Amino acid sequence: MNIAELLREENVLVDLDAPSKPQLLQQLAERAARATGLDQAAVFNGLSHRETLGSTGIGQGIAIPHSAPAGLAKPFALLARTTKPVEFDAVDDRPVDLVFLLLSPADRTSHLKALSVVSRQLRSAGVTERLRRARTAAEMYSAMTGE
Repeated sequence: MNIAELLREENVLVDLDAPSKPQLLQQLAERAARATGLDQAAVFNGLSHRETLGSTGIGQGIAIPHSAPAGLAKPFALLARTTKPVEFDAVDDRPVDLVFLLLSPADRTSHLKALSVVSRQLRSAGVTERLRRARTAAEMYSAMTGE
């Protein structure tokens, strides 16, 4: 599994305006629901519930909110960069400006594999710098996928 199997360029959002963590999750849930046909409230509730278990802010201004909503046939990903960093209760207490949303079918093994692929790519040398410098969704997609 690689990033290009999870993420499509049309699901890359440049300069998303979200002043708070709940509003950021809400906007991501709206876009994910629109793209997948899932119920928006169910997506938002799944993401919010996951955050109550522990923040998905992994540090260095990055968050990987994720859940496994019922009815999802294949993994779905969305990459967003916020206009301003958002407080996210990250492990290093840094606000977040890069968010990789991951929705997976209920199969725990594939969910963990997808999370691992995303996390590894975001920690690869130069990727986050390229994502932050990108001016377009195409540039962000290229930085994330290496394509």
